[in-house]
Amino acid sequence: MSSVFIPLQEPRPVRRGGFALWQLGFRPFYLLAAAFAALSVPLWALQFSGALGQAWLKGAAWHGHEMVFGYALAVIIGFLFTAGRNWSGEPTPTGRPLMALAALWLLARVLVLSPWAWASLVVNMAVPWLAAWGLWRALHAGGNSRNYFFVGLLLAMGVATGVLHLHLMGQLPLPAALSHGLGLPLALDFVLFMIAVMAGRVVPMFSNNGVPRMQARRDPRVEKAALGSVLALLALDALGVRGPLLAAALLVALLAHLWRWLLWQPWKTLRNALVWVLHAAYLWLPVHLGLRAAAEMGWMAVGPATHALTLGVIGMITVGMITRTALGHTGRPLRAGPFEQGAFLAMLGAALVRVLLPLLWPAGLMAAVQLSALLWTLAFSLYLWRYAPILLRPRADGQPG
Repeated sequence: MSSVFIPLQEPRPVRRGGFALWQLGFRPFYLLAAAFAALSVPLWALQFSGALGQAWLKGAAWHGHEMVFGYALAVIIGFLFTAGRNWSGEPTPTGRPLMALAALWLLARVLVLSPWAWASLVVNMAVPWLAAWGLWRALHAGGNSRNYFFVGLLLAMGVATGVLHLHLMGQLPLPAALSHGLGLPLALDFVLFMIAVMAGRVVPMFSNNGVPRMQARRDPRVEKAALGSVLALLALDALGVRGPLLAAALLVALLAHLWRWLLWQPWKTLRNALVWVLHAAYLWLPVHLGLRAAAEMGWMAVGPATHALTLGVIGMITVGMITRTALGHTGRPLRAGPFEQGAFLAMLGAALVRVLLPLLWPAGLMAAVQLSALLWTLAFSLYLWRYAPILLRPRADGQPG
């Protein structure tokens, strides 16, 4: 199992100065993701106030696009460039190529707030495609074909943002339901599949390594059912399937992922924050699937289901992973202090408030949005305060990376 993921060790600290932002992919992209996440609420407020009146992408469309192709994509690129080096034994982009890709990601964030829709389309498609190229070169050089599908997912995310751009620009000659399904929903499915794959690899390993007498296990049949169910949802969304058929597929996926989660024995992890945050994040996955099934049957709005995925699954698991991997890959002990625990609890609170409060008190939707936004901002502000210096400095053990 350890050959699949990056070893996270606790080496002996060594004093070393300097600037290390461009030494490995996780450094700039985790920093950019956290900073953008913390700034996204003020940007959202500027959208509402009309201060960004020239933006071609506005309102909920901007919010959804940037959560996936801004924040989540930055975390994914940082993670895959770092993991890809370990999987292949070959270098992923560092130095000037990494700097250029980070600058292109920043340009993409600016262009969606500009009136230049075509430029936004080109740059937003280029970011995941160039990241896919950088990852493929390392995997190909190292003969690691097992992980080529991550390259495919990055390429697919480029297609998804392109389709979404064209649809919102009125340039895509497809039925509205189909073009919508090929945009943001499909991109969320890609992110969900990527999380499901990586969680199955690392959550049991981290649990068994970090919790005494832990016996988190993987059942091959459950693994196939869990991942296969997400691929089925991806296909149904791509085809624009809605209603009872999609709801039935969602319920099958719910059972598979809940069974998978229970095999990991999450109740034993509560004393280790770096582990329980990953289990808590994964629990939001079956919650999302159940809420989405209810929405497909017309029993409730889709908003709670969407935010169970974006805030619960994506938000929590990315905060947990950018914390753990930043510690491990900068040669620091794998311990969660007050800042880490505060960030985890704030993100959990943001998800609970945004998902549950509108269900229990529909009139309180605006209060739920505002409170969850504050908690989201708090989570990433705590992360930045603690980890910006860590990400900028060389490893504590003097090793490269």
